[in-house]
Amino acid sequence: MEEIQRRRNLEDKFRDFLQFWPWAHKIFCKYEEILVYLVVGVLTTIVSWGACFLAEHFLLDSSDTVQNMVINTIGWVAGVCFGYPLNRSWVFRSTNPKIAKEFTEFAVSRLSTWFLDLFIMWLTVNVLDWNYWISKICISAVIVTILNYVFSKVFIFKKKK
Repeated sequence: MEEIQRRRNLEDKFRDFLQFWPWAHKIFCKYEEILVYLVVGVLTTIVSWGACFLAEHFLLDSSDTVQNMVINTIGWVAGVCFGYPLNRSWVFRSTNPKIAKEFTEFAVSRLSTWFLDLFIMWLTVNVLDWNYWISKICISAVIVTILNYVFSKVFIFKKKK
């Protein structure tokens, strides 16, 4: 209960801050869930890529195909473990008491989009010979982010009616 009150106080302070810019306050209130989702997504990406960086530089060799997959898997696990509690509490404000079930659904949905990411990257980089980072940032990340939001909103953190 104390955590909820502390979060509400922080949100109230942020809303008070936005009152100085009515246009920003209006936009934030209208698109709050999506904006917070994007912020959480950026933070999750930083954690995921940070885990990949650490795994590659201190543990594994990315030039080896199997080890490269392990590095990406470490990043995926770090991202899911970091992203779930933030999505649960900040973005979708879930009160579902079945946390283990909800986390499993979250992880499975992220697993499906991870496989989609692998497919998109294989298709664009290995088959179509596109630039890796253009494919990763402009195509794969956009599609995966949208699908992750839809899966979370519609299937995982759906509001009870």
